[in-house]
Amino acid sequence: MSAPNYLPGHGLLTGRTAVVTAAAGAGIGGATARRFLEEGARVVISDAHARRLKESAHALSEEFGADRVTALTCDVTDEDQVQALFAHAERTHGGLDIVVNNAGLGGTAELTEMTDDQWTKILDVTLNGTFRCTRAALRSLKAAGTGGVVVNNASVVGWRAQRGQAHYAAAKAGVMALTRCAALEAADYGVRVNAVAPSLAMHPHLAKVTSAELLAELTEKEAFGRYAEPWEIANVIVFLASGYSSYMTGEVVAVSSQHA
Repeated sequence: MSAPNYLPGHGLLTGRTAVVTAAAGAGIGGATARRFLEEGARVVISDAHARRLKESAHALSEEFGADRVTALTCDVTDEDQVQALFAHAERTHGGLDIVVNNAGLGGTAELTEMTDDQWTKILDVTLNGTFRCTRAALRSLKAAGTGGVVVNNASVVGWRAQRGQAHYAAAKAGVMALTRCAALEAADYGVRVNAVAPSLAMHPHLAKVTSAELLAELTEKEAFGRYAEPWEIANVIVFLASGYSSYMTGEVVAVSSQHA
């Protein structure tokens, strides 16, 4: 089954300001930034890779206008850089409405061969980075007192076992738990916190770090017989960021056709 047609924007996020991490390139973050712009939002994109970020910001500015796209390099393992990112959003746009925590790092290693460094690196980017950005987002949104939305990027691996993925699965399960706990606290000041859990969304970086054999095996498990396009995940993130999900918080929404 081939991917469906790309859907046009419907103004679901008009006038809102969003921060999207790990948004340089052709993955879920980049697709989310584009979908948000198509839905009328102003977007602050960030990424640890300065060159790719600059290229992405230039391309999006050319298409959607420089007044709607700004960029700041941010390594989510560095608290000072996280603080600078949110300060930039507040200074540039007078506040923020939506935060998408997309930054994450994968890898493959059998547990008996896994080093402390491999474990720690995955956890620090994927779980601790999401914690740092969620904390910064909630502090900003709480102070503003006007509500808002946080959407975290989890994974179906947080629910399901997969060989060689103990560190990544643990991190993504942690993102799910963080999302649920943060949602309870944030509800007190009208902020919603949800997560998406994709199964297999293809992008160039994944193809570089994953063997063709494993990708073929994972694709076979998908009911549609294909992987998701990053924009298909972004569509669900748009839904969670919009008023159409106004009664949802603390939820982890699987974006998957994999049921085994």
